[in-house]
Order: sequence, then structure tokens, then C-alpha cells
Amino acid sequence: MKEKVQKAIDKIRPNLQADGGDVQLIDVTDDGIVKVKLLGACHGCPMAQMTLKNGIESFLKKEIPEVREVISA
Repeated sequence: MKEKVQKAIDKIRPNLQADGGDVQLIDVTDDGIVKVKLLGACHGCPMAQMTLKNGIESFLKKEIPEVREVISA
């Protein structure tokens, strides 16, 4: 599943990079928890939590139904 998640993240990465940010996949647990690290402009941004939940998590859940939650590591 980690490979599927990485491929999905690679699809949305250009959107984050366009705003000076990025995301790095840290881990995917057996129970569907995806751990990521926000980088660049995303790191420390007041909107980072919204980007994480409404952007990255929503996209990953749509692409990979087994994903339960995305958390910042």
C-alpha cells in the first residue's frame, strides 16, 4: 500500500511545489494511517493543517479507499 500512497502523493506534489511547499511520505501503517511531513513553505504555515486534511487526506482517501487518516509526522 505504501507504493500506492507514494504514487498518489506524486500526483499532488506539483500543486504544493507551485506554492513553495512539498510533502514527504514517512510511513503507512497496516491500519491505513498515512504519516507525512510537510516541507518548504508548508512547514509552519498557518494553513498547513487545512492543506493536510482538506487537500492531501481527501485526495488520498479518494484515490485509495484503504487510507483512514493522514497525520503530520
